[in-house]
Amino acid sequence: MDHADHIALIRDGIAKTGGVWADFGSGSGAFTLALADLLGPGAQVYSVDKNVTVLNQQARAIRSRFPAVEMHYFNADYTGRLGLPPLDGALMANTLHFQHHLAPVLRLIRTYLKPAGRLIVVEYNLDRGNTWVPYPFSYDTWQTIARSNGFTNTRLLARRPSRFMGEIYSALSMLDSSTFAPDHFVSIVV
Repeated sequence: MDHADHIALIRDGIAKTGGVWADFGSGSGAFTLALADLLGPGAQVYSVDKNVTVLNQQARAIRSRFPAVEMHYFNADYTGRLGLPPLDGALMANTLHFQHHLAPVLRLIRTYLKPAGRLIVVEYNLDRGNTWVPYPFSYDTWQTIARSNGFTNTRLLARRPSRFMGEIYSALSMLDSSTFAPDHFVSIVV
């Protein structure tokens, strides 16, 4: 996949330019670059990853391609509490499949989002993993996980073939802050 594919996967999940977003588990920054491109000048993007080397690579790439986007880099594990401002949206691309228990992670992401905040998930479209992708979840499974953890209006954004695991998809889920108690989460193990 290239930059155009990354943009195509997340474009329809972003309602407007600008705003404050985070890319959790940003890795090499392929989707961080797409996010910066789509949000445009004046946006703030928080890139979170445990690997400082990839964060430094991202910083160079984004500085040269999208200098008007205000970037913040967190060398941290996103499963722990971070000092983030309220977010308009969160992106989790090819990272949740490393989490065996999604409820605690989604609970934490919910606390960062503004009311009606957006969560874009990019994942392999299957429910059986391997050594390198231990806990993927299909779009159908994501709909159940999202609903059980306080997200509504989940919709499929795009699909792309994947040479590794058949197909990759992106989905948008909205924070349901009006009808879901923050302490009532369902843990679904995939």
